[in-house]
Amino acid sequence: MSIRAVLTDIEGTTSSIDFVHQTLFPYAKAHLRSFLRAQARRPEVAVHVHAVAAAEGRQLTLEDAADVLERWIAEDRKATPLKALQGMVWAQGYAAGELKGHVYPDAPEYLRRWHGQGLRLYVYSSGSVEAQQLIFGHTDYGDLTPLFTGYFDTLMGGKREVASYRNILAQIGLPADEVLFLSDIGEELDAAREAGLATVQLLRDAKAKPFPQHPAARDFSEVQL
Repeated sequence: MSIRAVLTDIEGTTSSIDFVHQTLFPYAKAHLRSFLRAQARRPEVAVHVHAVAAAEGRQLTLEDAADVLERWIAEDRKATPLKALQGMVWAQGYAAGELKGHVYPDAPEYLRRWHGQGLRLYVYSSGSVEAQQLIFGHTDYGDLTPLFTGYFDTLMGGKREVASYRNILAQIGLPADEVLFLSDIGEELDAAREAGLATVQLLRDAKAKPFPQHPAARDFSEVQL
C-alpha cells in the first residue's frame, strides 16, 4: 500500500471536541439570531433560511427560523443550512478576534511533514467548508490552510455513509487504497473502509470507543503511512 493522500476529520482528530461543543456551538447560538436579523436579506444567507423552512415543511418567520436553528444546535444536527450559517457567524467571530481555531500541538507538525513529503491533504467534516477553513486559518500555529488541497462537508453525504467516501474519491481522483482516512469515530471509519480507503482511528480522548478492526493512534505521531 502506498498512501498518496490523507483525508482527515476535525473534531476529535485534529481538534478538540470540547472546542467545538464548548466554544464554537455556544458562540453560534449566542450570535445567530442577531446575525439573521442583520443579514437575512443577503442572498447567500436567505438561501439557507429558506432551506431551514423546507426542512421543517412549513412557513417560518425569521424568528421561527432562529428558533429552529437554535434547537438544531442543541441537537448537534448535521444539517447543511445550519452548518453554513454557523460558518458565517464564526467568520465574524474570527475576524473580530473573539475566536481562535484549536488544533492539537502534534497536528500542525505532522500536517506540515506530510505535506512536505508530497502527500495531498484533505479535510472531511460535518462542519461547512468555510468553517473548516476558519479553524485551520486562525490557529496558534499560524494559517494551516495552504497545506490542504481540498475540503469536503456534508454536501458529499453523511460521514457514516459509504457513498460519501466514494463521492470524495471521485473528486480526489486517486484509487481508494492510496487514500488514508483519519477519524475518531468508528462508524465513519467503517464506511470509509467499505469504500476501500485505508483507515486509522485517533484515540485522543479516554472516552473514545475503540474499534479494533482499525489501526489506532493516540496522536498523529503514531499514524503509520
